Amino acid sequence: MQKLLRRIHPLTGAMAILCIASFMTASIIAELYGNPQTIAVMRHAILWGLLVLIPCLALTGLSGYRATGTAPRGLALTKFKRMRVIGINGVCILVPCAVFLALRASELKFDWLFYGVQLIELLAGATNLALLGMNFRDGLRMTRS
Repeated sequence: MQKLLRRIHPLTGAMAILCIASFMTASIIAELYGNPQTIAVMRHAILWGLLVLIPCLALTGLSGYRATGTAPRGLALTKFKRMRVIGINGVCILVPCAVFLALRASELKFDWLFYGVQLIELLAGATNLALLGMNFRDGLRMTRS
C-alpha cells in the first residue's frame, strides 16, 4: 500500500499543478485574444476541469497524509500545512470564483465585477500554484534523503 501511495502522490500532485497552470493560461489567453464567446466557452471548460482538479488535490493530500503517518514532521509537516492553505483557498475562493465567472460569462456580462473577480481568481490560483510547486520541490527533497 505504501508503495502505491508513493507513486500516486507525485502523479496527482503534478496533474493538479498542470490543471491550475492550464486554467490560468487559458484565462489569460482568452482574455487577450478571444472574443466574448471564446471567454464564455473557456470559463465553462474550467468548470468541467474542476472535475479533474478537485480529485487530484484530494488524492494528493490523502496519499501524502497516509504516506507520512498520523504525526508528520519536518518537510512533511510543512507540506501538510501548505495543503491546508491550498484546500481552503480552493474551496473558499477558487471554486466560487470559477462558478461566478462561468455564469457571468455565459450571460456575456464582462463588467468591472467580472474582471475584479477574475483578478482575485488569478491571484488565488497563482498562490496555489506556488504552494503546490513548493510542495513538489520539498517532496523531491524528501525522496532524495
